[in-house]
Amino acid sequence: MKNQTRHKPTASKFSLLRQLCNFIPPHLVPKLARATGVEDQARTFTPWSHVVSLLYAQLTHSLGLNDVCDALRLHSGSLSALRGATPPPKNTLSHANRRRDPHLAEQLFWAMLAHLQTLQPTFGGNRRPKFAFRFKRLIHVVDSTTIQLMARSLDWAKHRRRKAAAKCHVRLDLQTFLPRCAIVATAGEHDNRRARELCAKVQAGEIIIFDKAYLDFTHLADLSQREVFWVTRAKDNLQCRVVRKFQDGAEENILRDDLIALTIPVVQAAYPVELRRVTARVEVEGELREMVFLTNHLTWSAQTIADLYRCRWNIEVFFKELKQTLQLADFLGHNANAVKWQVWTALLAYVLLRFCAHLGQWSHSFIRLCALIRSALWQNWELRSLLEVYGTAGGGGRFLGTPQQAYLAGFG
Repeated sequence: MKNQTRHKPTASKFSLLRQLCNFIPPHLVPKLARATGVEDQARTFTPWSHVVSLLYAQLTHSLGLNDVCDALRLHSGSLSALRGATPPPKNTLSHANRRRDPHLAEQLFWAMLAHLQTLQPTFGGNRRPKFAFRFKRLIHVVDSTTIQLMARSLDWAKHRRRKAAAKCHVRLDLQTFLPRCAIVATAGEHDNRRARELCAKVQAGEIIIFDKAYLDFTHLADLSQREVFWVTRAKDNLQCRVVRKFQDGAEENILRDDLIALTIPVVQAAYPVELRRVTARVEVEGELREMVFLTNHLTWSAQTIADLYRCRWNIEVFFKELKQTLQLADFLGHNANAVKWQVWTALLAYVLLRFCAHLGQWSHSFIRLCALIRSALWQNWELRSLLEVYGTAGGGGRFLGTPQQAYLAGFG
């Protein structure tokens, strides 16, 4: 049997970090810096250098300001070749995170997401759950993830007596597995206060799925008026009367399927029309649990409604990929601006890595992709060649839908 030799990746003139940053158009960061006023705050440390520094912190899981600044200073020669980016002193990076407007990072993320999908219209199109292919329309999932912070330092994000936390609310497109709306805010406010903002751009005929934490009947009435179909869970204290029964008795996992009307006067005034309630047994972590679903669609089968809500759990895959691969446990700053800079840069790094996986037809797990790029970030290798040598060329494995489980300190 002949020995199989494993070829090395093709050499390149540019480092992997430079190739990743080259996906960002040269004009984009300066343009956004002028629009957000960040350019007026920058002297020696340019907005472009700021973005590169935070991207590096995400890709390498840097634990603090010294970790980022010392590493970039050691590679200052390679860094300067990246459109003149400069390594920041510790105090300079801290001041930039604290004072500069994080809307630059937010707008950069959305601009880059649109830019990458323009370059590759099929980007993200292979992650849709099998069940979702029954529907010709778009399916959106809304949920939030809590990011634990330091209560002593972060007064703006006080959540409980001895805890502080931020929340990242996301509306995920199940067709592309990419976010369509994201909001970074304190965890002290209730989720339903962000429901309208998250669903503002959902079009008529599309489907949106969210947990009962986002339940607001005034908002649900608005969605129904806009002809948007929604599926959610009912709260335990829901008071209603049955107008019509769609099935007699239990059928397999469907226990009840009723047309109901709300009975509390205030709630009835917010949602005066009838809606549908489905009670079903749903498998959760290997166990069957009884759940009650609400929807404004009256013709789908009850099993379809239960299966649609199960699609909501796909957003947990997105949050796990984000938390397991990027740096959202140790923060480089303690105020609201610094946290938002880091969260939006994490989302940007996630999208760039997903785009690399798409270009290289990466067939293994997302966490392995991140580990591979992190270990070779300063190497002068062709990105696609590297992915071919360590990924698709060797066969085996696949781009996993569910990432490997891992414990990360600071996440609930």
